[in-house]
Amino acid sequence: MERTFAIIKPDAFAAGNAGKIIARIYSEGFKIVGIKKLYLSKIEAEGFYAVHRERPFFGELTDFMSSGPCIVMVLEAGNAIKKWRDLMGATNPAGAAEGTLRRQFGSSVGENATHGSDAPETAAFEMGYFFSGLELL
Repeated sequence: MERTFAIIKPDAFAAGNAGKIIARIYSEGFKIVGIKKLYLSKIEAEGFYAVHRERPFFGELTDFMSSGPCIVMVLEAGNAIKKWRDLMGATNPAGAAEGTLRRQFGSSVGENATHGSDAPETAAFEMGYFFSGLELL
């Protein structure tokens, strides 16, 4: 079993799609081993996305991620990182495959409903940013 980190972003939460996304997570065979509803501050969003600090979209991204509640999760499944990324779909919802979460719930590259770790090292950092080991069941 592998673990990965996932976020239901503020756009999907505000649109009332969090429950649908969580239902899909379960139906695709993931186990949710950690889950929290948060309202990130701008500073917390900047810390989480620090790897992108020099990118031109950093300010817009952190403004968006601190614009409303989101749900952070640790998911567990065989090959969880790839499996979650495949379920999310391409970053741009317009180019995402039919049946993916971003195609169904995202509206733009910036507001694309979900986030997921892209590698084991990233997943370890992201899970640790939001969860202590005692919170993962």
